Amino acid sequence: MTTNVIEVNNLEHKYGDLKAVDNISFTVKKGEIFSFLGPNGAGKSTVINILTTLRKIQKGEAKVNGYDVAKESKEVRKSIGIVFQMMCLDYEMTVFENLEYHGMIYSMAKEERRKRIDELIKLTELEAKRNVLAKDLSGGMKRRLELARGLMTRPAVLFLDEPTVGFDIQTRLRMWEYLRNVKKQGTTIFLTTHYMEEADQLSDRISIIDYGKIIVTGSALELKNQLGKDLIYLETSDNKAAADILRTLESVKGVNEDAKFLRVMLGVDVTHILPKIMDLIGQNGIEITTVNIKKPSMDDVFVHYTGHDLREGKPEEKHDESKTVEALR
Repeated sequence: MTTNVIEVNNLEHKYGDLKAVDNISFTVKKGEIFSFLGPNGAGKSTVINILTTLRKIQKGEAKVNGYDVAKESKEVRKSIGIVFQMMCLDYEMTVFENLEYHGMIYSMAKEERRKRIDELIKLTELEAKRNVLAKDLSGGMKRRLELARGLMTRPAVLFLDEPTVGFDIQTRLRMWEYLRNVKKQGTTIFLTTHYMEEADQLSDRISIIDYGKIIVTGSALELKNQLGKDLIYLETSDNKAAADILRTLESVKGVNEDAKFLRVMLGVDVTHILPKIMDLIGQNGIEITTVNIKKPSMDDVFVHYTGHDLREGKPEEKHDESKTVEALR
């Protein structure tokens, strides 16, 4: 039987008149990598701040590792690790000293602490930087050190808020590999991201969140399969009229209109329907200028369920993440 390590019911949170989290409910299974995928301002960071006890619950209920977030905050904090979106290291300490200090704060015994530090420095490939000051590390190495610090206490759940933002693709791929190894050790990972590929490649399940609401949840494969077997991108001389025609076909599951093209979702193999589509559109005096065929991607899934591309959005209420570390101690 699968155990839920996170359970959220009817959660809401407002900043003044702005409803950042709008009556959402979801669960995270023990041992999975679960992602919130959405733009900046969608409510992702607010949810993490509530689940990690950094913001009080205004409405709804939430449990982490079996503990009530509102009533058992100390137990929740003992069960979790966090990697914030912004760096929160002590830059005047070495790699070893950052981990040593963190372990001491959590009252880890010296022998256990030193053993765990050795394990994590090896996991994050920081052996050669063990005695280097944090301020002298590269951006990717700093993030790996934060990951190691978040894992010091062997948390039941590791929360990662946009952990690879600003990284080049090579550094991002390496971070994904570290996180897969963390999962193998039995840690549940709750991840927020606005990178489609990151959610696709890394997650066991994904919730698309937009304007504070969860739009849809499933594995990347399930979400993409819901769009059909194939997608056709069409540019025509009259996209609106072409879209109206395509919606009359039983084999067409849906049509999204963009400024320049149509995204046509099919319920059958493209080779069976494409000639009919081209003939039908041509018979109505509409010229097809471009045809592209592809398999559904997470970008297509996002557009299908939200009605728009991933936007930058309006940022949620800002908070000083360097100070919130103290709140967890």
